[in-house]
Amino acid sequence: MEAPKNESFRDSIGTIDEEGKRSWVYPKKPSGKFYEYRKYVSYFLLIFLFGAPFIKINGNQFLLFNFLERRFNIFGFPFWPQDFHLFVISMLIGVVFIILFTVAFGRIFCGWICPQTIFLEMVFRRIEYAIEGDRGKQIRLDKQVWNAEKIKKKGLKWFIFFIISFLIANIFLAYIIGSDKLLEYILEGPTENWNTLISLTIFTGVFYFVFAWFREQVCIIACPYGRLQGVLLDNKSIVVAYDHKRGEKEEGRAKFKKNEDREASGKGDCIDCFQCVHVCPTGIDIRNGTQLECVNCTACIDACDSIMEAVNLPQGLIRYASEENIEKKTKFKFTSRLKGYTAVLFILIGVLAGMLFLRNDVEARVLRLPGQLYEHKDNNMISNVFTFKLINKTTEDVDSVHFKLLSHKGTIKLVTHDEFQVPKQGLAEGTLFIEINGSALTGDKDKVKIGVYSGDKLMETTTATFLGPRSYK
Repeated sequence: MEAPKNESFRDSIGTIDEEGKRSWVYPKKPSGKFYEYRKYVSYFLLIFLFGAPFIKINGNQFLLFNFLERRFNIFGFPFWPQDFHLFVISMLIGVVFIILFTVAFGRIFCGWICPQTIFLEMVFRRIEYAIEGDRGKQIRLDKQVWNAEKIKKKGLKWFIFFIISFLIANIFLAYIIGSDKLLEYILEGPTENWNTLISLTIFTGVFYFVFAWFREQVCIIACPYGRLQGVLLDNKSIVVAYDHKRGEKEEGRAKFKKNEDREASGKGDCIDCFQCVHVCPTGIDIRNGTQLECVNCTACIDACDSIMEAVNLPQGLIRYASEENIEKKTKFKFTSRLKGYTAVLFILIGVLAGMLFLRNDVEARVLRLPGQLYEHKDNNMISNVFTFKLINKTTEDVDSVHFKLLSHKGTIKLVTHDEFQVPKQGLAEGTLFIEINGSALTGDKDKVKIGVYSGDKLMETTTATFLGPRSYK
């Protein structure tokens, strides 16, 4: 956007004063069309966030990020350590998706979808408005001495904040250890699970600190996404923008006067009411142009539209628009840059879909026992000893599992039993011997192909290196 004459605002962030101390933000309670839309989106996402750990698809938790056991579920698809490449591709798809929307629509993710914004603006601040009142009342309450009213309001607010933080910590833990295990720990009681209680206390403290004190500083200081947008945005990106062409005109901003002809006087449509500043949750002045702190929450759009309506001026002085749209009145175009990101996104989705389609329900790994050579037996039979590990990625037990040699004529003998079971979402491991007639070997190292069967059904194939005499023939 056209740079304002005074660029000093870019030398510091809006939540730090000239002395380097925290400048507390008291945003006015927003209202308007976009705020109503945001509430619907936020409540839907909150229901999803709290419900996702308890949703099961084919017995798998809908979303699970068990870093401790290296098990992940994405939309009901289980990912084991052996599927780490699939998990990485899934994360890349998410990153490219966010980048694509950032290039096209700026930080729309921050204002509409980010859990930090949703919890802060739609849960904690709404509780604050209900207990302490709107912007003016909150400022007066903080300035007054600690009397009975202040102690009552602050104490009630902090208590409710702590309860919600504890609830969020439990949900957060359900995503890590699984909802079933969390419910099991709750039923057993805290005295039986001190480690879990300590973890919950730490998480509760972190969430309470973030939402009760750190607040918008997370978006401004801690989150790297704000810095990323500076690289991704261009003059064609749709962002929450102030139309300086219309707001400033020849004479610039000016206070509103009744029955004034602002068009004839050359004054801009901005009446300098500061409502867009007062309602901003990060304390910026959107009229200074696109800024790091702006999370595209649209609160300033609603505030400005209500003022424009009150003074009989056209709405849209602050709106979703690109720099090109404001400067040249051009419409949004699907640029080559957006096409490139879209192509990458579809390629990644196609690769992931193909890998998921080709992925086996049972994964086998057969490795020759380290340090063991071949054994020469009667009737020209050469024997090698191997260890095996089978992982069952399904939610049902796999019964009657046995091995067959597919590439050579020979036999496979298990040390313990001929057939076994692989438990659901579990593994089975053991030792086996492969015996092949020496005349069937082509050298001292042969690749043998092994089939894993459940009854008569082939579940998986794998290969292993079989050692034989260097010059047997």
